[in-house]
Amino acid sequence: MTTNKPVRIAFQGALGAYSHEACLQARPDALPVPCTTFEGVLRAVREGRADLAMLPVENTTYGRVADIHRLLPESGMHIIDEAFVRVRIALMAKPGVTLNQIKHVRAHLVLLPQARAYLEANGITSEPAADSAGAAEELAAGGPAHEGVLASAVAARIHGLEVLIDGIEDLEHNTTRFLLMAPDIDLTRRGDKMMTTFVFEVRNIPAALYKAMGGFATNGVNMTKLESYMVGGSFTATQFYADIEGHPDDPAVQRALEELGYFTNMLEILGVYPAHPGRWDIPA
Repeated sequence: MTTNKPVRIAFQGALGAYSHEACLQARPDALPVPCTTFEGVLRAVREGRADLAMLPVENTTYGRVADIHRLLPESGMHIIDEAFVRVRIALMAKPGVTLNQIKHVRAHLVLLPQARAYLEANGITSEPAADSAGAAEELAAGGPAHEGVLASAVAARIHGLEVLIDGIEDLEHNTTRFLLMAPDIDLTRRGDKMMTTFVFEVRNIPAALYKAMGGFATNGVNMTKLESYMVGGSFTATQFYADIEGHPDDPAVQRALEELGYFTNMLEILGVYPAHPGRWDIPA
């Protein structure tokens, strides 16, 4: 008799990180595999310690996540799904500690500015930690009694801390987009609305990028993201990362990608996946 093993998803951070929350949203029954770095997440899949990888790509408050766009094309992996996690920041402490006893908190360097207004209004000082969920784990394991941590409520639940106040983030639309990646590409149409992500490098001819983008405009294909990044340490070798609405089999997308091919040295599809409803829930 054979049993189905749970899918293992690698993510960066400790248990309770927002990346872990994205895993729970995308695959509730999956087994989480915490990793220290983004490179470690990808390595866990390549070495067979995980089946899928969950990586953050952008946040509505602080923009794109550093290094991710460089790592994606080099990873040899493909996007199969996306998740949008509303970043709700909770202030947590050891059981029995009250909110008015908290005068100092720790959290990831990126998270602290997102709750600056609350911290300043309440005279709470802060210091950066390598990881917010990791800071919660450290506090639970023996941190100062009257120190707090800013992290997700999931982290508090996992590490046995108490949420003293939730939702202290400055901006209500604070949301992070994550990509779920697998070793093999899945080109099947798995939803009513599909997304296609690809990278390309334009040829060294005048107005190449302008001409390359023209096919999407004339064919009515909505491009939701276009970003450039340098490769190989050169100012002249520039690649572009793009997200478009639609499936490569859609006639309009087919025509647009074919026209793009005329003006590129390289064009690689990183993934075809269902559009998450959350992308339309974020205020403009």
